[in-house]
Amino acid sequence: MAWLIFKYLVTAGVVVAVSEFAKRSDRLGALLAALPMVTVLALIWLYVEHQPQEKIANHAWYTFWYVVPTLPMFLVFPWLLPRLGFWPTLGVSVLLTIGCFALFALCVRRFGIDLL
Repeated sequence: MAWLIFKYLVTAGVVVAVSEFAKRSDRLGALLAALPMVTVLALIWLYVEHQPQEKIANHAWYTFWYVVPTLPMFLVFPWLLPRLGFWPTLGVSVLLTIGCFALFALCVRRFGIDLL
């Protein structure tokens, strides 16, 4: 139980640190958010918890493929924000990401990459 609490605290600390840096500097906050810190932490947790190397490698592999369809959201969000406001923009961005993911998953399936 103590291990689980430690994991939660460290992982939450990373998110809080990114948001605090973002308050002070748009660029630094974005840079920190763009770093794959959550993925690195997940890989560390998997390793420390003695998960098989195949599981750890698969996590990194699928993370790469799941990031690609999220990228359009980061272009659309700043464009829509002044036009629609925060919550509608966030909703549209989430729907766009879901649509991009579904389309991307269909496209990469042709190459033997099964994301669904």
